[in-house]
Formats: sequence, structure tokens, C-alpha cells
Amino acid sequence: MIFTSIRTEEDDVGYADMAFKMVSLASKEAGFLGIEAARENLGITVSYWSDLESIKRWKANVEHLEAQKLGYEKWYSTFKTRISRVERDYGI
Repeated sequence: MIFTSIRTEEDDVGYADMAFKMVSLASKEAGFLGIEAARENLGITVSYWSDLESIKRWKANVEHLEAQKLGYEKWYSTFKTRISRVERDYGI
């Protein structure tokens, strides 16, 4: 799952705390495999899941729904979520 976003200037402390909480919560979900993130002007978060059902459960998690609501209301000026399949993974 690829989440890209552009932040507003609002509530950096609350945003950082919620981001940490969401990573911690996601890591306990069945099917969670890992996460990578980077942010400058554009934030990119890639979370890895074992299957589509795991992603659907995460999307419906009550605490995650609250974080999404706050994101819509104050933290993101724009965002996009993409669901894709990793066919290969290799590197040095």
C-alpha cells in the first residue's frame, strides 16, 4: 500500500505522535510485513501486507479510522492511496 501526501502546517506534534502510534498499531495487525517512509514536501509511506484482506482490516481498524479523520480534517492538504502488488524485491 502506497500512501502519498502533502501536509498542512497544522499541529506537527499531534501528527508525529499519531504517525508513531499508527506504525506501532499496524505492526500488531495480522498480515503486516513492514513499512518504509520518507518526507520532505511530499510524504511517501509504503506499507507491506501479506494480502488484500489484511489491508482491508487495517483500513477498517477503529483507531486507524480516527487517524484518517484527523488527516482529512487538519493534517493533509492532499493525499492519495495506491494498492499494488510487489512482484520482485531485490537489492544490495
